[in-house]
Amino acid sequence: MRFTPSDEQLAFADAVDDIVISGGGLSVARSWAEGDHRPGLKVWRDLAASGVLGLRISEEEGGVGASASELVVVFERLGFHAVPGPYLESAVLLPTLVDATLREGIADGSVVATAAVTGTTPFAVDADASTHAFEVSGASIAAAASDTVLESLDPARRLARLRATAPAMPLDPTVVEAAIAETTLACAAMLVGAGERLLAEAVAYAKVREQFGRAIGEYQAVKHALADVRIALSFARPLVYGAALDLGTSTTARSVSAAKLAAGQAALKAAGTALQVHGAIGYTAEHDLGLVLLRVRALAGVWGTASDHRAVIARAILAS
Repeated sequence: MRFTPSDEQLAFADAVDDIVISGGGLSVARSWAEGDHRPGLKVWRDLAASGVLGLRISEEEGGVGASASELVVVFERLGFHAVPGPYLESAVLLPTLVDATLREGIADGSVVATAAVTGTTPFAVDADASTHAFEVSGASIAAAASDTVLESLDPARRLARLRATAPAMPLDPTVVEAAIAETTLACAAMLVGAGERLLAEAVAYAKVREQFGRAIGEYQAVKHALADVRIALSFARPLVYGAALDLGTSTTARSVSAAKLAAGQAALKAAGTALQVHGAIGYTAEHDLGLVLLRVRALAGVWGTASDHRAVIARAILAS
């Protein structure tokens, strides 16, 4: 078993970094939160051209046909940059649930699709910026449209309640379950990436912010807090990579839940520590730290809460 990225996967991750940074980096999320989708959709098209949107779509249908291991490496980088848009829904959840024409559109970036999943994620993300929206249940999918826009914790992740606009089409429940598991795993990877960004920002700030004539990073209390975040993220990442290898096996549910739980806890620890290190400036809307902080808070509570995933792990332990 391999729990670290290959050279090819790291090169792909570097390519994602280059595309997002050249497109504006965190300013893309800020523009998206303010209602300007143009920079974000430009990044969407550029990432699609690089193969990101078609990672889990076969080459015959215009995709890359990559493994889940490539998926988590790429989504970690999307989380690191807090890239806005329904990437989880379009690139991970929907490809196995929609027809071939829509899959090709997702792969080439012409389709921006979002979804609400009954019992898992009842509200759709970024329906106002999407070309397609769907309501997914355990056994069906229906085309839908935004009915009510809701206030979101993360303004760069607009939420909407959907209403069906077409009859529901039947789905294989096991296919839906697998798609949800993979999307949950990709969300965990995004949390690890966001946690890494927060840690990097906190370490950088601790080196330059001075109190009592010394950089605050020289104080043991700050060093220990940052080290605790480093440990938490370093323990979460192998669980994410391991769960990618477990997809489609009898241990999928347990592995994915362990990954999402650990990634969420590590990212939240990173958020709290980064905010403490930055102090009052971290609370300001003008500072980029808040864009990632809010993304972590939002992602930690979707695709299963911590309580949901603890319950899955507990059931697996008791059944073994």
